[in-house]
Amino acid sequence: MNKGKIVYKPVGLALGTVSGLLAGMAFKQTWKLLGHEDDAPDSTDEDRAWKEILVAAAVQGAIFAVVKAAVQRSGAVATRRLTGTWPA
Repeated sequence: MNKGKIVYKPVGLALGTVSGLLAGMAFKQTWKLLGHEDDAPDSTDEDRAWKEILVAAAVQGAIFAVVKAAVQRSGAVATRRLTGTWPA
């Protein structure tokens, strides 16, 4: 196992947690900007329409994927700068 992988393991775990928190905050703000209530609909909320639930899920999924990719990529770049190797 190369040095980059060893260094990146704990960093990757921490970044995963941070990315989840950041994505959650970004989704809340985005949902508000879209003109909806403070809370996104839950999939089992019987008072919400299918369309609203599915739109919320799609927006949330997209935001989580983008934030996760950006945070992981930043962590990999930082690891390469620190160790000289890519943590693949």
